[in-house]
Amino acid sequence: MQRLVTLSALLLATAAHAAPKQETLSVAGLAQPAEIRIDRWGIAHIYAADTRDAFFLQGYNVARDRLWQVDLWRKRGLGLLAKDFGPDYVAQDRATRLFLYRGDMAREWNAYGAGAKDNTEAFVAGLNAFIDEIAAGKRPLPKEFQVAGTKPDRWSADDVVRIRSHGLTRNVPNEVGRARIACAAGIEAARLYKHIEPNWETKVPAGLDPCDVTEAVLGDYELATRGVRFTGSQAKLAMLEIPPEAIGSNNWTVAGARTASGRPILANDPHREHSTPSLRYIVHMEAPGFSVIGAGEPALPGVSIGHNGTVAFGLTIFPADQEDLYVYETKAGAPLKYRYADGWVDMTTVTETIEVKGQAPRKVELHFTRHGPVVYADAAKSRAFAVRSVWAEPGTSAYFGSMGYMTAKDWPSFKDALSDWGAPSENQVFADTKGDIGWVAAGKVPKRPNWDGLTPIPGDGRYEWTGFLKLDELPSTHNPVSGWFASANQLNLPADYPYAERKVGFEWSTPSRMQRIEEVLAAKDKLTLADAMALQTDPTDVTARRMNALLAGVRTGDAKLAAAIALLAGWDQKTAADSAGAALYEVWITKHLGKAAVARAVPEAARPAMGNGDIAAVMALLEAPDASLGADPAGARDAILGESLLAAYDEVAGQLGPDPKAWAWGKLHQARFDHALSPRVPAAEREAWSSGTAPMAGTALSPLAATWRPNDYRVVAGASFRMVLDVGAWDNSVAINTPGQSGDPASPHFRDLFPIWAKGEYVPLSYSRTAVEAATETVISLKPSGGANTPSR
Repeated sequence: MQRLVTLSALLLATAAHAAPKQETLSVAGLAQPAEIRIDRWGIAHIYAADTRDAFFLQGYNVARDRLWQVDLWRKRGLGLLAKDFGPDYVAQDRATRLFLYRGDMAREWNAYGAGAKDNTEAFVAGLNAFIDEIAAGKRPLPKEFQVAGTKPDRWSADDVVRIRSHGLTRNVPNEVGRARIACAAGIEAARLYKHIEPNWETKVPAGLDPCDVTEAVLGDYELATRGVRFTGSQAKLAMLEIPPEAIGSNNWTVAGARTASGRPILANDPHREHSTPSLRYIVHMEAPGFSVIGAGEPALPGVSIGHNGTVAFGLTIFPADQEDLYVYETKAGAPLKYRYADGWVDMTTVTETIEVKGQAPRKVELHFTRHGPVVYADAAKSRAFAVRSVWAEPGTSAYFGSMGYMTAKDWPSFKDALSDWGAPSENQVFADTKGDIGWVAAGKVPKRPNWDGLTPIPGDGRYEWTGFLKLDELPSTHNPVSGWFASANQLNLPADYPYAERKVGFEWSTPSRMQRIEEVLAAKDKLTLADAMALQTDPTDVTARRMNALLAGVRTGDAKLAAAIALLAGWDQKTAADSAGAALYEVWITKHLGKAAVARAVPEAARPAMGNGDIAAVMALLEAPDASLGADPAGARDAILGESLLAAYDEVAGQLGPDPKAWAWGKLHQARFDHALSPRVPAAEREAWSSGTAPMAGTALSPLAATWRPNDYRVVAGASFRMVLDVGAWDNSVAINTPGQSGDPASPHFRDLFPIWAKGEYVPLSYSRTAVEAATETVISLKPSGGANTPSR
């Protein structure tokens, strides 16, 4: 049962504590007196005299809580790691710089609308004010920098938007994988690689030799888009490796006619890689004419998920295809010339200097074609490869477009603010205090007139984007008849959408999360906040119903297999932490079922590029077995089911013992977030740099998203942040952000939210001044210092 840490409980707990702690600070760069109230959950509530000071204090407060995290974010994104960490990072710095925005900065800022640059300049001025206090000795260097042996760098506003590689994760890896399979066994062998929908048959584009595309092509792309990590015996510095399909989210917006209160409810839980500190950061900002509360990425001004007192907003990835891999013939003896149309064209070469700790600076060359950065060259084959991405277009800094919609006051202004939304493409949901709800699929989606985007393409001019789809060419809905709308990264193009003409994309998330959300919302005539919280943390995996239906037809004389089938048949399909059935099922479908299907259905030469296949494609094949499984498709299907289930049974027994009565999913599947730097911390201190450990319900396929690592079952991705908004009665709203708001291991708010989150609970998202004051733990009174950085009025 869900337990909410209610406002009344908060008031009682607050009354039992001493009066809020008082601090007074003089801050260079602040224009007028202001106040920050930190509530007992570590959430900062900023009260400023104007919008400029609100953004300044957002940056200042982010530095107070998350300076190490945002400093590393900047250095990774700008390609500045080698300066701090040495020569091992030169290659990653070079790769990252390939994907920096290199267009006109005036066009870039103009793409975000009025106020975006001013607000960002104020935000980075706040960051820099805190950094300057450290440099001047007014504050100690945070412990993380002491451990890493680094110091924070100052920011410019352009730094915030030029970084693209933090968000650049779409289907280039899948294009490469599909080409490798096509080379090995023909494009038809890629059927289990990734489920394609709507119904579509992809072909190798004319002029492409898929055998030109090797795994090595992805080297720079993967270096540019991965987190920071030490090499060799050193430890990783940042996020855990996770599968791309783990990057998703759930959201829904429900009209007052379908809620118990008569007010809309909007809920959102974005799923990303888990880290300490987490990807999201909650903040509340107030100034005359400006009000917003919610979560964003800490290195960005404003929030992207939350509300402004009138309008609530949330997002999930809308998996449009926003990038392509181009393959070029290069000129023998002149590898920086590539064939285009009837002639040879020179690549553009940019020479940059990479500073290296302990060594002389390195000169590196970056090469670009008309389509984008060159990520690989094969001199032996006279081939080069470049990535074309919407991220190179003005206005596509990841999530920065929220600057436009977070001040919207109604549906027309919300939708209008999304007309220029760039990246990543999102399902943006809406609700307002008038009772309106809606959905907008927003993002730059290339027009591909003569190919589908599923494979690499020749770069000789035959395959060119012809602009981008307009917002009204993408789906949306306003006040749907159903009274609700939800998304979970699944295929949600309307049935009559002209997808063959507007090739939005063909690689969507499995619909399992959405199917469960839909069946719950459709059955709830009067949804409550508690219902919404329960749905966000619902561990039901609906795919188990389909697989149990198949297992019911399997006949066996093997007692162990019969016991495994019986265990799953008696299971309620909830991946609860205490469930034996969940332990068997999740290990089966994640580690063994796809592997067995690929071994039967895919030619051996293509298997190295296939991995274990895509679970949605595998399940579709098993439900409709065909000649790819041999002369007896149904018999082969049953053999796949039996062999793989036995292998999973043996694995779980090897981990938890031979008696299934002793099995529990949470004994395997556990959440623990270690600080990126914990391996460099003295052993006696490492536990204090972690979240602690908790058994975890859920799976990648349930609304309670909890993707796990196959080698050790560790939870590595899911919803670290959740939010449920009572639209119009805002103080009833709740949220959670694990492991805590602060990135400082010495802070009481470093991991205080982890045990609450692990139990599926929430804390109040206080909004009114009365509620904020009742929850206040610390009051920070700020005044201008009168220093040189203070803006004039």
